[in-house]
Amino acid sequence: MTSIDKPAATTDPNAPEGADQQSAAEAKAVTEAALFEAFGGVRGMVETVVPGLLFVTIFTINKNLHVSAIAALAVSFLLVAVRLIRRDTVKHAFSGVFGVAFGVVFAMMTGNAKDFYLPGMLYTLGLALAYIGTSVAGVPLMGLILGPVFKENLSWRTRNPGRKSAYTKASYAWGFILLAKCAILFPLYWWADTEQLGWVLVSLKIPPFLLAVYLTWVFLAKAPAPIDVFAEMEAEEEAERASREQR
Repeated sequence: MTSIDKPAATTDPNAPEGADQQSAAEAKAVTEAALFEAFGGVRGMVETVVPGLLFVTIFTINKNLHVSAIAALAVSFLLVAVRLIRRDTVKHAFSGVFGVAFGVVFAMMTGNAKDFYLPGMLYTLGLALAYIGTSVAGVPLMGLILGPVFKENLSWRTRNPGRKSAYTKASYAWGFILLAKCAILFPLYWWADTEQLGWVLVSLKIPPFLLAVYLTWVFLAKAPAPIDVFAEMEAEEEAERASREQR
């Protein structure tokens, strides 16, 4: 997979057709790499699913809230420890720990096992509204998330309207997909038992996520290349240095 550190591909009108196709392929590969990094890839998805899966599995077997909650929290810490030992990035694993910890606290406070899932559900709802709200405001959340990954920061807002449009579409896609997920989960929170809610929630962890990531990739793959503002700043600094040396 192409590194995201690779400069964005540009299109030369005088270049042969094969070169244009190669540039397009490279741009898509850069987009794939950036999305993979931003959302944690396969390992990030596993770390998101495992604690909830362990909780509902144990609770289905023995109906013991405390054992289920402690097991879910323990495996979350274990996943972080493995990343620390391997010296990998821990941001996705840490976010999982915080999510599980809030769920454990809620469930222990109320004594209702279903409340283990409530913080995550509320977070999903808030995130959905954030995606949609920022898109309406003209500052799509997906652009804020991926801009630094693509080394374009906020240049897409004023200098690259095609990128802004792609980020807006992607943010709407994430927002409505997450809202659809909430529309399934919140009724189940009130009407279903803990096991039913838990298994449905686990089954809805990855498919909506993959759909949203795929749509993001589609929108960005068709968008103009990002403007590497870091490379621009380095070029300006180099030009200033050369100018001072000439004096």
